[in-house]
Amino acid sequence: MILAASLAALTARATTAGEPGPRQPGQERVLRGTGSPGDWTKDAPGVRHLVKLSDLPAPYATPSSGNNPHVVPWPESAPLKAPVGFKVEKYASGLDGPRLIRSAPNGDIFVAESGKGRITVLHGLTSDGKCETSTVFASGLRQPFGIAFYPPGPNPQFAYIAQPDSILRFPYKNGDTTATGAAETLVDNIPGGKNGGGAHWTRDLCFTLDGRRMFLSVGSHNNAMEDMKPELDARRAAVLEFTPDGKNERVVATGMRNPVSLAVRPATGGELWATVQEREGLGDELPADYVTRVIDGGFYGWPWYYSGPGEQPTLKGQHPELKDKVREPDVLLQPHSAAMQLCFYTGTKFPREYRNDVFVALRGSSGRKTRTGCKVIRIHLKNGVPNGEYEDFLTGFVLNEHDVYARPVGITTGADGALYVSEDANGTIWRVSYSGR
Repeated sequence: MILAASLAALTARATTAGEPGPRQPGQERVLRGTGSPGDWTKDAPGVRHLVKLSDLPAPYATPSSGNNPHVVPWPESAPLKAPVGFKVEKYASGLDGPRLIRSAPNGDIFVAESGKGRITVLHGLTSDGKCETSTVFASGLRQPFGIAFYPPGPNPQFAYIAQPDSILRFPYKNGDTTATGAAETLVDNIPGGKNGGGAHWTRDLCFTLDGRRMFLSVGSHNNAMEDMKPELDARRAAVLEFTPDGKNERVVATGMRNPVSLAVRPATGGELWATVQEREGLGDELPADYVTRVIDGGFYGWPWYYSGPGEQPTLKGQHPELKDKVREPDVLLQPHSAAMQLCFYTGTKFPREYRNDVFVALRGSSGRKTRTGCKVIRIHLKNGVPNGEYEDFLTGFVLNEHDVYARPVGITTGADGALYVSEDANGTIWRVSYSGR
């Protein structure tokens, strides 16, 4: 069991430099201190956040709130907001709850319509910024989420699909918009699928650039092991590794409550990154979701610790020896942001300072009195390393404390150098391109 293996192996308000708003040259706008997480009222392109564990309150400092967003129609008078010089267009609509999206080498956008049990391919770009065709690649699937192409590079032979209990692969070559052969099941015993159930059904997968290693994310079966049944989390709350044929499984990292999305940093070929959704029930301002590099053999705390060395109060004192073994995440996010897919910007159309940076879709809070998330953020890397800050990139999805226009989920760099963003509330894919100087 992963948890047992981990044990054995490991034995005020914010001070700002200005009001939120588009950042101007020479001006820094960074939310710091106890108010560093902010909320939707402070979100705007260019606003930066630096969240530290020491800035967050103690558990139960505020009650935990139930505040599920109410989705309202999107008026034309409420455009999305991006930094100056960027253009946001509706690329596709009418999809059924689109979740994770990935770009095929030829530029087609593959979309996981998880609730519908299918993968859809969006092809082409019209003169007015819309997709030319939408085709069902495969249907009859069970909550598909992760999508990857193999071998990595310009000429794949397979499209891999991750379901809650299995990894499938379909024959695929550039330009295929429907599967040309039956799915082959490579892994059929992912925990939490057929046998185990529980929460956190999303499974993402990706390959190292040499194609030798395949990573898979598997979330925990519940919030913070309230049922005290660690056997249900065997091979869960973890990142697993396989060879591309689905064999030679091993554990890469543990203690991640819900690692939703994975990506390998292209400049390295093998450095793995993940978005992780932290637990609920500790208050409106705790704990922070996070984005982090995944260190081989790393332990990230769940269920005994959160966001680094913060101790889970319901499990207090059970494993004090693990506190100094917990790896602190690279970038802490606003609590309850619901971090979803991440991608690296690998295009050449954005300004140079954006290239190779990390972009993350935040689906938005449901357990926080004052809404947070519901936006796309950017994490700037200097020489490949984050400094803990992140910056609002795409905002305008929220109307008020109760109502939202949409909830971003998926994000990918297109072959055309644009960013594509899915939102599952209205079934829309947005295209963000750069047209300014």
